[in-house]
Amino acid sequence: MGQYDVMPKTSARLLSLLSLLQARRDWPGALLAERLDISPRTVRRDVDRLRELGYPIVAVKGPDGGYRLDAGTQLPPLLFDDEQAVALAIALQIATTTGAGIEEAAARALNTVRQVMPVRLRHRIDTLRVTAVERPASRPDPQVDSSVLMTLSAAVHAREALRFDYAPASPPGATGDDRAESPPRRVQPHHLLTWGGRWYLLAWDLDREDWRTFRADRITPRTPAGPRFTPRELPGGEVAAFVAGRFRGSDGSDDWPCRGEVILDLPAAVVSRHSRDGVVEELGPNRCRLVLGSWSWPGLAAAIGRFDADIEVVGPAELRDAFARLARRYADAAAGASSTPPPIR
Repeated sequence: MGQYDVMPKTSARLLSLLSLLQARRDWPGALLAERLDISPRTVRRDVDRLRELGYPIVAVKGPDGGYRLDAGTQLPPLLFDDEQAVALAIALQIATTTGAGIEEAAARALNTVRQVMPVRLRHRIDTLRVTAVERPASRPDPQVDSSVLMTLSAAVHAREALRFDYAPASPPGATGDDRAESPPRRVQPHHLLTWGGRWYLLAWDLDREDWRTFRADRITPRTPAGPRFTPRELPGGEVAAFVAGRFRGSDGSDDWPCRGEVILDLPAAVVSRHSRDGVVEELGPNRCRLVLGSWSWPGLAAAIGRFDADIEVVGPAELRDAFARLARRYADAAAGASSTPPPIR
């Protein structure tokens, strides 16, 4: 009976030891013994047991000695705590919105991981159901071949120049015959990133001598890869700010090409919930100042006009003119609608 009492304690200790080895690269043997409240001799025996189970644990030489969980050629049994299991389940379930073409593989991976988990963790995953809802769009986001993403990512990691064919955007109804062939692009890839549900490559264009963002779904890599390069520093030094500026249509200064200021007869708390990156300043209980940006002046005026309140334009003049143009268009639309006879039912 005593033997069966010891076995659960030994198994729990092995799992604790494995969890510690996964948490950091090198562990002195004395520190492992202290953390597990066992002797160094027991640590050595437990390490041998884990090796027999297929875990590649190597001994680290040095004054203190120690152990390291090394990379192996075969995948041993995986260990997840509760938080890791939940995180893994969420990540695999929302993989359908990545646009990376891994939906089926993610579903199979989740099923595989679920089968080897204890009943307790399996139950937690089964009760977790995530409904991934993509943004409404006039057409679905294009899927990217996962092999293309791996090629781009490898070039970014190795700091190797890339050559690739880049398909231009096609107008509605266009075919492959309508596109003029262009020479391959030569770039130094720096970052592979996602924006608005699409994958992009941020790179230094060697022919244009400037930073460019490329849609990954339009890239067809050519082989072999080019020479290694020394990474360049992005203007501003921050990837998120630089990319946001580029997608706003600016020159990388992280600002909208059109920015205006108005006063709205609405509480600041109401306006701030719907102004995204706008700056809202409270002027009174039911009055606030809003500074907002957009790609165009009519677009900015339309965005401000969606607030159901009186508007006072502070500036600039381009925004005031845009409101006037929209007012004429809306008035013409209203006049046309009023003159149209109602449908016969």
